[in-house]
Amino acid sequence: MSTSKPKVRHPNLPRNKHGLTFRDYEGAVSTLCAGCGHDSVTGAIVQAAFELEIEPHGLAKMSGIGCSSKTPAYFLSASHGFNSVHGRMPSVTTGANAANRDLIYLGISGDGDSLSIGLGQFAHAIRRNLNMTYLIENNGVYGLTKGQFSASADLGSKAKKGEANQQPPIDPVSLAMSLGATFVARSFSGDKAQLVPLLKAALTHNGFALVDIISPCVTFNDHEGSTKSYRWSREHVHKVVHTDFVPPAGEITADYEAGAAIPVDMHDGSRVMLRKVDDDYDPTDRLAAIDFLQRHTAAGEVVTGLLYIDESKPDMHGVSGTTATPLRDLDYDALNPGADALAEIQLAWR
Repeated sequence: MSTSKPKVRHPNLPRNKHGLTFRDYEGAVSTLCAGCGHDSVTGAIVQAAFELEIEPHGLAKMSGIGCSSKTPAYFLSASHGFNSVHGRMPSVTTGANAANRDLIYLGISGDGDSLSIGLGQFAHAIRRNLNMTYLIENNGVYGLTKGQFSASADLGSKAKKGEANQQPPIDPVSLAMSLGATFVARSFSGDKAQLVPLLKAALTHNGFALVDIISPCVTFNDHEGSTKSYRWSREHVHKVVHTDFVPPAGEITADYEAGAAIPVDMHDGSRVMLRKVDDDYDPTDRLAAIDFLQRHTAAGEVVTGLLYIDESKPDMHGVSGTTATPLRDLDYDALNPGADALAEIQLAWR
């Protein structure tokens, strides 16, 4: 059971345009294991939401089952929330988004929730370009059921009891890019300087935004031989770009040299600033990004940063041609035109 945080706060805490402090974006006290990477992700979400000046009631937190799906209780306590069944968060979010497109949808999932029982739903949310931010808190194990390998566990990675994983992993980043995702990023829970800007970019992206976050399980998967441990992640991280988030300003230039920076515009006018570190890397080239990712993964490197972005594709509502007015705001007559209208539609198909 979660415990509420005390309401006492320093009177001089900075406030955003809504008059809210950082504390107003927090939730209950975490009941996860001390040192869990998921709590670091929670802190990054709180900071990103505060800096973006999101109104808490304008955001919906969606989750499934697992340690990851407990974390929505620990941030944005004044937001809407829905904890669905195992692997079914994408379809619930699709329904909610269809009814109220004005909300910001933030889905919190895990490697088990998304890559095993929920793999089909994860794939179709990408295919529809559902306008949501989808976070995978990826630790390579089933923490709630005592540390079995998950579908993201690397081949040869050792469990706490010493056995090695014999199954090849499903990489959510590679999968998302191959399915046509319009925003794909990866980060590490222990790298808040990178994670916060990526979350801000994802939350302002119009379409499906995946952020795969390596988030070590300190109880079952933070030992020698694990490829999802804090030590392994820190020693094998390869940052493909330096990511920063700045307000819109100045002229935008698309041509840039290695070591220079390029801004990528978001639909709300905000901007992600990318600093190129590889001569041949382009975050707008899907095939090149997939090839880059696979080559570095084969070399044992965890590639992080904004890996791919495409701002040109319409989201689910744009493809479907739905009304700009959220369905929840339409009156009964508009939602149910009656038997005569139905008969006219049926007659047109005869």
